[in-house]
Amino acid sequence: MRATTVRRTVLSASAVTLTLLVTACGGGGGEDGDKKAKGTAAASEKPAAKALTAAELDKLVVTTADLKGETAAKPGKDDVADPDTVSVDKAECEPVAKVLRALPVAEPAASTQRLVTLESAAAKKGMPSIEELAQMSEKEAEEATIDSLDITKTMTSLWSYDADGAEQALTAIREAGEKCAGGFALTDDGEKGQVTGIVTDKISAGEDAVAWTVQEKVDGEEVETKVAVFRQGSTLAGFSSFNIAAVTRGDAFDQPTAVIEAQAAKLG
Repeated sequence: MRATTVRRTVLSASAVTLTLLVTACGGGGGEDGDKKAKGTAAASEKPAAKALTAAELDKLVVTTADLKGETAAKPGKDDVADPDTVSVDKAECEPVAKVLRALPVAEPAASTQRLVTLESAAAKKGMPSIEELAQMSEKEAEEATIDSLDITKTMTSLWSYDADGAEQALTAIREAGEKCAGGFALTDDGEKGQVTGIVTDKISAGEDAVAWTVQEKVDGEEVETKVAVFRQGSTLAGFSSFNIAAVTRGDAFDQPTAVIEAQAAKLG
């Protein structure tokens, strides 16, 4: 499901409940100087990092077998944002918008994605029936409906770059997060919204990492998405995660640590 579609679904959860009731995210001289010069020359002669292929990334991206209680599947067409429809009012904030919508920064040589889903016990049971809702108060019915939407979805992306492209992309992401912490306007698939804040989170993964809680306002409602990107060699792993019930209630939720750790383990 596209990010914009998911948010519309999330923000209408209460309305769904009421409808059912009615029916019922420089070197020196000498020997030391010579050694240093030779070391520098050797370093400069080291071949540049080479990007992994799409086939190699497909073998390294997380699968259901790598996770506990979560499922990983190839995203459908409606799950993936169209880069041509995502725009910002401040050019320096574009890297934030891209990783928020699970899009790569710069142009990777190869990429792959998986949509990882974690459902609570209530969500696995599905939406309460009309008969069950009819036995509840309006408040109980709304809570039960939101509980059935307790689903965390994490778009997991691998982007591989030639040479130092991954390092440059991660640097651009980090700097954009710092410059745009106060917010910016974001348009996605014709839907206008506002990123109202970017809060830095702590994660430990790969050789370098960036993580945020990104707060958005869409149709007057607050939406929170967890974003994380780490680098392992010439590859970036990106994560854009939200919990439908938490977003509906306005509750905080955590970074998808289990998914990030599983992906880091596969990338080595």
